[in-house]
Amino acid sequence: MLGLYIHVPFCLSKCPYCDFYSIPLPDDAMLDHYVDAVCRTLRQERARTDEDADTLYFGGGTPSLLGGKRLTRILAEAQRLFRLQEAEITMEANPADELYETFAAFRAAGGNRVSLGMQSVSADGLRRLGRRHTPAQLEVAIRDLSRADIRNFSLDLMLATPGQTPTDIENAVSFAAAAGASHLSAYLLKLEPGTPFYAAADTLALPDEDAVAAYYLLACREAEAAGYRQYEISNFAKPGCESRHNLKYWNSDDYIGIGPAAHSAVSGQRYHYPRSLDAFLAGCKPEIDRDDEIPTGSPAEYAMLRLRLTDGLQADLFEQRFGKPLPPEWRENAAALPSSLVTVSPADIALTRDGFLLSNTLIAEILWK
Repeated sequence: MLGLYIHVPFCLSKCPYCDFYSIPLPDDAMLDHYVDAVCRTLRQERARTDEDADTLYFGGGTPSLLGGKRLTRILAEAQRLFRLQEAEITMEANPADELYETFAAFRAAGGNRVSLGMQSVSADGLRRLGRRHTPAQLEVAIRDLSRADIRNFSLDLMLATPGQTPTDIENAVSFAAAAGASHLSAYLLKLEPGTPFYAAADTLALPDEDAVAAYYLLACREAEAAGYRQYEISNFAKPGCESRHNLKYWNSDDYIGIGPAAHSAVSGQRYHYPRSLDAFLAGCKPEIDRDDEIPTGSPAEYAMLRLRLTDGLQADLFEQRFGKPLPPEWRENAAALPSSLVTVSPADIALTRDGFLLSNTLIAEILWK
């Protein structure tokens, strides 16, 4: 079934490393207008497909800033249109905000998973990242999740950030496990053009390439030791708690994105809404993605995405999907690479943990050498 993604582009402040589309939080009337536009677009998107949905993800921005009543309204419309059968319904939230009432309303409306932007458990680390919350506020947010009966929650952790130490990473993973997080996302900081961090790169005291690799591998080991299984380059989960929504992206399944800058892939076609709140509110049409270098739904696209997963590119799943075996040249190309980076068997081709550090290069070598 489909995945639904709803982009909520509002933030109380902009993190200096963030290049996602976000704007300052508007007044209540504008928030209501935005919810109107989301519900209208849900109705329009329903006409594109007969598939129902079994995941819905509120991303941002800061989706929790919509508040419980607006989230409930969107969820009710999505349920009416896409049925959301036994669905995983996730909302991102910032620990700095008062969240209990929003969590409780979200849970009552069918929400069952939350992703909290932890990033660090060090006060200095949070300050250097420009985050609004403190470690104490993170703890309050987690208690509020429990009070609202939301047991399935993920914590984000940024790696290779200014001034970060190995101890910071160890403490963050230990905190996640002790707090009962079912999922952990550990992302390497990337300096994106146009962000304050990109402009100030020379002053940030960032780790060198060797240290970046060491921090990533340390996070992987610590997460594994704490009971989290790595299932994707940057994602770790307790058994059965993998993000069903994110797996749709890596499995090349259909998904619909709603909101400014949101992307979709439906029935072999990719399209997106412009990066403009005004255009979205005015009812703009989505724009078709014109980059056909890797055709949507093609074997190459599927392989490229599957190779981000620890399970890798599995021969039986590939044959079920495309009615033919894995191209022999992919196996030959993979077998020519160091076994410390890529494993090849009759059943699959997969990158190792060390290989994930070079994933873009290795995937290109396997598929297009």
